[in-house]
Amino acid sequence: MSPMTREYSPNGVPGPDVAAYYTRRAVGGTGLIVTEGVAIDHPSAVDSPSVPRLHGEEALAGWRTVVDDVHAAGGRIIPQLWHVGPLWGAMADVDPAVRPMRPSGLWGTPGKTVYSQEYIDASAVPVAAMTQADIDDVIAAYVRSARNAVEVGFDGIAIHAGHGYLLDAFLWADTNRRDDEWGGDLERRTRFPVAVVRAIRAEIGDDLPIFYRFSQHKQQDYLARIADTPEELGVILCALADAGVDVFDASCRRFDLPAFDGSPLTLAGWAKKLTGARSMAVGSVGLTKSLRDEGPAESASIDNVHALLESGEIDLIAVGRLHLADPSLAQTLRDGDVPVFDRAVHEARLH
Repeated sequence: MSPMTREYSPNGVPGPDVAAYYTRRAVGGTGLIVTEGVAIDHPSAVDSPSVPRLHGEEALAGWRTVVDDVHAAGGRIIPQLWHVGPLWGAMADVDPAVRPMRPSGLWGTPGKTVYSQEYIDASAVPVAAMTQADIDDVIAAYVRSARNAVEVGFDGIAIHAGHGYLLDAFLWADTNRRDDEWGGDLERRTRFPVAVVRAIRAEIGDDLPIFYRFSQHKQQDYLARIADTPEELGVILCALADAGVDVFDASCRRFDLPAFDGSPLTLAGWAKKLTGARSMAVGSVGLTKSLRDEGPAESASIDNVHALLESGEIDLIAVGRLHLADPSLAQTLRDGDVPVFDRAVHEARLH
């Protein structure tokens, strides 16, 4: 089950309804659940009080119930550590006392669009380039939250480093305009995500897996790319693999499309080829078209999934929204049935 933001944890505390939500998917046969994004132990990690957090006694007690219930149902579950970074600074009203994090003082490229809105200039929000102290604090926050996850009983760690969020913003040249050890060429832009992974690996040891979600596209720019060639992608992913990533979660709007001209390999396929690590594909699995397209998204044959699995390009398939429509999705597929996406059911995400 792929992570999907829900905002059903008042004051950051996951309650019995959250435990029931995840447990239903484990009962339905899902082998591995990656939770919704969970705020790390940093004051600017997220902007919503209803996003669950991975710090504080109440929140950790709530997660222990979630983990215990999922394990009792035969499933495995890992939290997706999240710091939203520059998206918060650009798109939300914030308390100036809690400074949003971004790689540098410039947000995006003036003249490009965020959906239908103009990019917001850095002067419009109370934000500045991250200092060395900021960087150290955020790395330490990731480590504390990873430690909490292990103590709660989670089966590994997932890191959200795609879609324009903080770690991805360091990789993307449009948002990282630094000219120091944390920015400049691609190797230096990769150093902050690598430092986070290395610190988490040192904290949790070698036994638990680290999943790393990355993407080319951003929420504010679907055409953005962190790598224009396989060679550039290798600079990023090989450094992350060396730091301790076990599984690369390649997030695409369409998981089965070629990642680069001249090759049929998907983004997940390239991740595996370049690093030798395991790869996970996600993005419109089982659907004929993106859910952002107009009109209802009809369910589709999953022959493309089978073809990719047989090719050896990928090791895991992550499914998001179809898990909302059908908590027993895994068993539905094992029974040979084709899942049906119902937008009304999708909107009732609490269930």
